Amino acid sequence: MEAEGVYPENERPSFTTRSRGRWARFRQGLRDGLPFPLWCQGAIESFQAYLFGALVVLIPALAAWFAGAWSDKTWQDAVSIGAQWWLSAHGVPLFRAENAQGGGGVLWFVPLLLTLVPFALAWRAGRRLARASWSDQLWQGIAGASLFYAAAGALTGWIGRTEDAQSSWWMAAVIPLVVVLLGLVVGARREAGSFGRLIGVDAAEWLRRTSQYSRWAGSYLWAVARAGLIGWVASFGIAAVVLLVRGLTHWVEIVTAALHLAPGPVGGAVLAGGQGVYLPNLINWTLAWISGGGFSVGTESSFSPLETHAGPMPSFPVLALLSTDLTDAWWVMILPVVAGVVAGWWFLREGENHLEESLQLRFGPRWLALSVSTLLLGALVGLVSAVLAALASALSSGSLGVGVFTDLGPHIWLTSLLLMLEIGVGTMIGYLLAPLFERDLVLDA
Repeated sequence: MEAEGVYPENERPSFTTRSRGRWARFRQGLRDGLPFPLWCQGAIESFQAYLFGALVVLIPALAAWFAGAWSDKTWQDAVSIGAQWWLSAHGVPLFRAENAQGGGGVLWFVPLLLTLVPFALAWRAGRRLARASWSDQLWQGIAGASLFYAAAGALTGWIGRTEDAQSSWWMAAVIPLVVVLLGLVVGARREAGSFGRLIGVDAAEWLRRTSQYSRWAGSYLWAVARAGLIGWVASFGIAAVVLLVRGLTHWVEIVTAALHLAPGPVGGAVLAGGQGVYLPNLINWTLAWISGGGFSVGTESSFSPLETHAGPMPSFPVLALLSTDLTDAWWVMILPVVAGVVAGWWFLREGENHLEESLQLRFGPRWLALSVSTLLLGALVGLVSAVLAALASALSSGSLGVGVFTDLGPHIWLTSLLLMLEIGVGTMIGYLLAPLFERDLVLDA
């Protein structure tokens, strides 16, 4: 059966066309089965997303138990551990019980790569719901999906209760909705083509009613926001390359640390996967390190290119990368500047600098307008990148809730401040130097 799609109110088919379409769908429904209401379809899509997401964590947990990783636990305990992994992937904190190892803290350390699984499944569900509803009906499908996922989260929180850790039922019900709702909205927007079409608002008509100066300001700020995003993405990519190079040059230390744990073939595969799901976290840590802000691995360990204090480490083989001295590497702080150069270059190619034009009309000399607009451009692009870096640093931080490992992750505020300065300076350099390498732009000037 062909899907209806998302249409705003002023683009709906006529009443006659819709009546014929409904009759055709009714006859098709008699052959294929009665159609579901949107809230029920949303619940079914949510069930599929929950089921596939649960299998992603449940299968490795049962495989590890079957291989003898937890010899003192039953298969029900393995299911509970898988439920805890599901909760962690959705950002739900787990409260550790008091024990001889110094428990009693909060376990909150989100595996960001695993979080992409429920997000991608919700994104798919959002697209399917958008194809099956009008713009003013989409909320019904999203509401049905959200209610089912909340109930499933509360049930998972109950399944994941063990003697060592447990979560609050209302946290298990509410917090996973953040990831799911974001995926549903992004997926629906992708299907609709724009947010205006998604909610039934004619964005083009609204823009026509605004003044030319407002459109210029909006175009400039939108270009600045995208340049800031590009600056952060470029710095994230540079950090990923740095982490890869260090991993390749110190792979012996990682393998040795893994062999000391003696996980076995199946346990080794689960251990490797368990480290892989934290790869985005580690890249964010590397970004914090190359920015100069640094990161902590517990309350007694801190690493930056200028100063290092090594202390106890968790039993995580990839952290063997920190076994060698990381100080006297101040030169890596130049790398985020390179990301800023990319952002400034992109901004020059994106379109006109309306701020520079406005300042030139008001103050006259082009050199003054160029200087002021470039300084403001660097500050704004750096600010956007810093906000994104702060959000990513917060998501990649956490706590194991045991012993000294209650402070893991980047030094958020220092990292954001330094990245704002570094990417901002790089943006100004890239914006000023790009015309020298752009023949077309030089000829136009």
